[in-house]
Amino acid sequence: MNQHKPIKKAVFPVAGLGTRFLPATKAIPKELLPIVDRPLIQYAVDEAREAGIEQIIFVTGRGKTAIVEHFDIAYELEHTMRERGKDLSVLEPTRATPGDIITVRQQVPLGLGHAIWCARAIVGDEPFAILLPDELMVAQKGGGTGCMKQMVDAYNEVGGNLISVLEVPQEAVSSYGVIAPGEVKSETLTEVTGLVEKPPVAEAPSNKIVSGRYILQPEVMRLLEDQEKGAGGEIQLTDAMARMIGNQPFHAVTFAGRRFDCGSKTGFVEATLALAMGREDMGAEVRAMAERLLGG
Repeated sequence: MNQHKPIKKAVFPVAGLGTRFLPATKAIPKELLPIVDRPLIQYAVDEAREAGIEQIIFVTGRGKTAIVEHFDIAYELEHTMRERGKDLSVLEPTRATPGDIITVRQQVPLGLGHAIWCARAIVGDEPFAILLPDELMVAQKGGGTGCMKQMVDAYNEVGGNLISVLEVPQEAVSSYGVIAPGEVKSETLTEVTGLVEKPPVAEAPSNKIVSGRYILQPEVMRLLEDQEKGAGGEIQLTDAMARMIGNQPFHAVTFAGRRFDCGSKTGFVEATLALAMGREDMGAEVRAMAERLLGG
């Protein structure tokens, strides 16, 4: 087996203003809005940690310092909980080893590609992961692994660049970025020969949509350095990735699990209901509540 540089760093672009969720996000970062009892960003960080990621890189903007605070030690809270005999294990996922969380600031909102480029000095010459917290990826029940863990396992086999994809009905492809597939390596691994952003249904090269998880080689930073503005007047990560296809190995990993688009209000509500109904401590009660509401 070829030895590839391990994936130990992950970039989380969290500088967005969250305007679709106003007024809730006026003072609270969108990434800290809870899905049941854990903030959205926690799910993404946990997914990265499961995959062996050691260094978390938050690309933030103004008003986002609370995200870093979430992963800090809350001395007053913990002291009070100890005095009252409360179980502190619930806070364990929010703890970070000193030095493992780094933040950089995206001063100007110039798009996803620009946000990733802001982390170039920390990424250095190592391959790295990208997780978009808006895309909540939930592992299959019964021992399934998270999306990034599946991608890292695939990376250890083929190296190069990888993106996560999901299959959607053909009539829905025009709402997403879609891959042009090449050689099918396995049930879950496909060579990528091109990327098409929101194609017309009749022209879509496949029904495999890009779903917010990436493993990229550091050369993408040099491409982003001189990347011209694309769709929406922003520096697009997709444009830089498209320039790498054909020059470096590029594959898509079909995620075995569920995706929730928590960048939309309805997707956020769907994720909350789905995860609540899947929990042993409240699933039956939530399901009964939903049935009452539907019946009323």
